[in-house]
Amino acid sequence: MPAQGKHRRPKSVSLSRGIAAVTTGGAVLALPVLGATTASAAPAHSIAAEKAVAPVSVTAQVNSVTKAAPAEHSVVSGETLSKIAREYSVSGGWKKLYEGNRKVVGENPNLIHPGITLTIGAKAAAPSDAKAGKAAKAAPAAERTATAERADRSERTTAAPAAAPAAAAPATYTNDLDGWIKESLAVMAQHGIPGSYEGIHRNIIRESSGNPNAINNWDSNAVKGTPSKGLLQVIDPTFQAYHVPGTSTDSYDPVANITAACNYAADRYGSIDNVFGAY
Repeated sequence: MPAQGKHRRPKSVSLSRGIAAVTTGGAVLALPVLGATTASAAPAHSIAAEKAVAPVSVTAQVNSVTKAAPAEHSVVSGETLSKIAREYSVSGGWKKLYEGNRKVVGENPNLIHPGITLTIGAKAAAPSDAKAGKAAKAAPAAERTATAERADRSERTTAAPAAAPAAAAPATYTNDLDGWIKESLAVMAQHGIPGSYEGIHRNIIRESSGNPNAINNWDSNAVKGTPSKGLLQVIDPTFQAYHVPGTSTDSYDPVANITAACNYAADRYGSIDNVFGAY
């Protein structure tokens, strides 16, 4: 409410107009008496009130013009109608903003494409065909980018960091018949040589009883100067011909002896598992 101008009202006489009787030597004079109220009080009141009201009215007009002036906002990735309505203090919130820009946004107020222009404070006109086509082409790519960014942020926020894979510990084998056979099987697997634990173990027991230093000095091979040696009784020419890379070149070495013998048996019999006698 505009402030009223303050003024002092002069004290008035109760009668605005009357008759005063004055006696002078017996004569009675009738004189009109005017009220003491001054005529200037009312105009003073009106001028003060006008001065007080004028600035408020002008300010209200300016504010009205400012609020009425529409603004344009270009949508960027990640924005929503609610966020934009809060930013511009839109009266009526996102629903009012959507109502004024429905032709631009489309039927789904939850999906606004980056690159479109919203009109704040006035109803937006439908985009021209050229602008609509450009926005339609840009929308899928922008939407995919925004979706990827949101997914990436969500993944960074919620996903637990993946533990670094533990380095595989090198396999260890016991220094006995069981360990020698298992290590030989690992080497054979790398080189595609067939054979089983049972087949290797069965032939070792028959040939050397599990003694890696066993040697045959009495058979025909020994007579020729190439005695059979090691766990699977392999002569030197056979050992050298079927030696497997990565193993020792010593024919008495348990793993090298088993692996070379199994390589030879695979070439001649299909597998050491098919050997049940002298080979």
